[in-house]
Amino acid sequence: MERKEINNFIKNRSGCRDVWNSFMCDGASFTDNDIPICPTILTSIPKELITFTEAKQLHNNLSKLNKEYFYNAFVCFYIDDYKFDGQYKGIWNNPINTLKILKHFKGIITPDFSTYQDFPYPIKLYNTYRMRTFGFWAGRHGLEVVNNVRWGSKETFQYCFDGIEKNSVVAIGTVGGSPRRIIDRKRFENGLYKMVELLNPRTILIYGSASADCFSLLSSMGINIISYPSRTAKIFEGRKKHE
Repeated sequence: MERKEINNFIKNRSGCRDVWNSFMCDGASFTDNDIPICPTILTSIPKELITFTEAKQLHNNLSKLNKEYFYNAFVCFYIDDYKFDGQYKGIWNNPINTLKILKHFKGIITPDFSTYQDFPYPIKLYNTYRMRTFGFWAGRHGLEVVNNVRWGSKETFQYCFDGIEKNSVVAIGTVGGSPRRIIDRKRFENGLYKMVELLNPRTILIYGSASADCFSLLSSMGINIISYPSRTAKIFEGRKKHE
């Protein structure tokens, strides 16, 4: 769908109420776990990754100058859930307004809804479902899409890689501790290697540091590892330049 068609979609959906967001799955195929299959849509490797928080700030500034502006970056959601998954203004509960922002960017990394180890099983499965559903929907409405992969402990391996194409480009985040923190490292590496085994990605985009040994190992296997500085790292680097 062309970008100009997104505007028509927004107008047609404005004021509609769909509690379960079933419209986001229109036309989707599903895995055995009822996870929508979210195709990777990518014309070129992202030039830049910015958080949804940064995207909203840019939107507020740039839309004042040009309501049809375009910013060549992918929007990611490697931030605390409450910053994008609020009850009233969150991307899931208010997807139409979210699309009004995202349509000005080249694409998205699908949302990083948390699957913490202490979450109940249904919540972790539901958040995996929401990742793929939102990505599928965004792709249907003109955005390029790369699947974020989020796993927890070993029991999540039954579903957390569902709905992602094999031999594609995927994305992960390393901000927030893993794999830097020793207490999280083994769990992180187990999931990373399981992802490679099941999905065989040709490229892994990493939001955050890719200095851990596990990424060197994957690189030696021929997997293209591309890292992007986090928002905090960019701020820190900017301060160093001015010292």
